[in-house]
Amino acid sequence: MHTFRLVWSALQPAMLITALLVPATYSFLLFDASRHLAPAATLSPAADSATSAGRSQISALAQIGRDMFFDPSLSGSGKLACASCHDPQHAYAPGDSLPVQLGGPNRARAGLRAVPSLAYKEHTPHFTIGPDPLTPDNDAPPPAPQQPAEGVKVASVKKADKTSAAAVAAEANVPQGGLDWDGRADTFQSQALFPLLNENEMDNHSPMQIVDHLRRAYYANDIKKLFGDNIFGQPGLALDEALYALVRFQLEDSSFHRYDSKYDAYLSGKTKLSAAEMRGLKLFEDPKKGDCASCHLDKPSRDGLIKPAFTDYQYEALGAPRNMAIPANHDQNYYDLGLCGPLRKDYAKAGAYCGLFKTPTLRNVATRHVFFHNGYFHSLKDVLHFYVERETNPGKWYPKLPNGKIDVYNDFPPQYKKNLDVIDAPFDRKFGDKPALNDAEIDDVIAFLQTLTDGYRPQEAQTAKK
Repeated sequence: MHTFRLVWSALQPAMLITALLVPATYSFLLFDASRHLAPAATLSPAADSATSAGRSQISALAQIGRDMFFDPSLSGSGKLACASCHDPQHAYAPGDSLPVQLGGPNRARAGLRAVPSLAYKEHTPHFTIGPDPLTPDNDAPPPAPQQPAEGVKVASVKKADKTSAAAVAAEANVPQGGLDWDGRADTFQSQALFPLLNENEMDNHSPMQIVDHLRRAYYANDIKKLFGDNIFGQPGLALDEALYALVRFQLEDSSFHRYDSKYDAYLSGKTKLSAAEMRGLKLFEDPKKGDCASCHLDKPSRDGLIKPAFTDYQYEALGAPRNMAIPANHDQNYYDLGLCGPLRKDYAKAGAYCGLFKTPTLRNVATRHVFFHNGYFHSLKDVLHFYVERETNPGKWYPKLPNGKIDVYNDFPPQYKKNLDVIDAPFDRKFGDKPALNDAEIDDVIAFLQTLTDGYRPQEAQTAKK
């Protein structure tokens, strides 16, 4: 078990997930789990038909992970499960419109950030600063994270320009990878441990409290069968194995990584995009228009083995307006600075990266109810209008100061506003300029983004047209 885990953690993140699905130690424990799996995420009219397709078997270890994922008794309140915020019916994201989710002892404490989806995380590289470890021609191991030189402006180089000398030089300072909005977790295990212990989330006061919950869980005997009758007498090991079970569930259950959207069918030649969807795709890729694909990569790997996750796993400062619906923001001295904290501590003094947040996947983005790390926006149309109007019409998005001036980028301390991207389209316009996308073009981009929703079935779509 531990030998496999060490080997697994050393593998390049870009390897096929099929090579990681079942550790040899537990291959004999496979069983039909289709009766026990969570309902398929109802993300499109055809999604329910995929309930057990491609995931009829998961290991006994993954089954324990699944039980844990849906178990509210693992929280301090006894009322909050992982699935409460990562709902499989909503692509493992929240199903409500709250900007941040509620947890704590009475499920009344507000979190600090919008909850991201847990889907499509399987190829996320470890956090690094430097050349992209997923670059096909780069066989060297990823460099260790480095503290950046103060004053380095990552946002000052066009991401769409992959050949300029400036881009090559800047790549040495690009943060990328890691889980969560700030990349602070390098493994699924450490990512899961944070909400289990966080006072605003599952609110366990110590790792031992989590183990106590597991000892009393209805699946405790299954844990003993797998790891020995004395497993709970070794609480550190028990927690380690339990967290790894959560990892196996997320890797083995294909509902976390369906890759069955209309766009996937289009890439494999099984369907065609509509005229509006195709126009939207072209705008999505155009470096002078939407320029979305420079961060949300929409092409498979060069060898075709890894399908696009619609993220480059890198970090951007986009300047979403301050969301006063988050209680923490009522303190005028409080700022969520992403890589610089408050949740991440090791880059607190790395001013060049303050305000940067990881680029999320756009898969299933049309099913989301809130957008950005602070959940400020509630529709894709508003998000896209903000993108193209942030610079051309800032008064539409930011409040006025008492002196009548517009408080642009009002969720950034003044010294870090230089970190915002004003180089890449559509942020490269000036006040009063024509936006990079007009209303009709925004509608086309949204039409394309809707093709990224899981559960598309080409045959059923053709039947519906007749």
